[in-house]
Amino acid sequence: MTDILTTSAGNWTLVPDRSRLTFQNKTMWGLSTVTGKFTEFAGNGRADGGVSGRVVVAAASVQTGIGRRDRHLRSAEFFDVGDHPDITAEVTGVASPVEDDEVLLTTILTIRGVSRTLELPVGVQVLDDGALQLSGRYWVERDEFGVSGNLLGMVGPTTMLSGDLVFVRA
Repeated sequence: MTDILTTSAGNWTLVPDRSRLTFQNKTMWGLSTVTGKFTEFAGNGRADGGVSGRVVVAAASVQTGIGRRDRHLRSAEFFDVGDHPDITAEVTGVASPVEDDEVLLTTILTIRGVSRTLELPVGVQVLDDGALQLSGRYWVERDEFGVSGNLLGMVGPTTMLSGDLVFVRA
């Protein structure tokens, strides 16, 4: 892991066209899974002996392929994009290396104005063009972030967030 931190020293910029942010949530009392993605996000990072960075996601960019459901997800029951337009993930450091190509990033995740600190397991890969790809997934309890919409108990309490984020040198 030290080698990756050493070789990746400097400032980095997220490339949205080469990245993806998705989610999955059980619904229909666990009989099906809703999958979706966010299409608008930006970010940057820095490695200089430590690691820091920030990714900002436009909550209104949520897409599941069903317009009515997407509008509902943007409503006050779920993301409340009118009052909370952004979802943010702020990396404040490396909690610990797990393996040569994986780390636990200390991250402050903020959804609907509610922030939680978590240790996010992330795979790190240097791509052929020198870009840096961070890949991870994390299960969150929706109600911890005030995302409480749950018509007739149909929506499961946990959501898997996943991302494959590509950064290039700034």
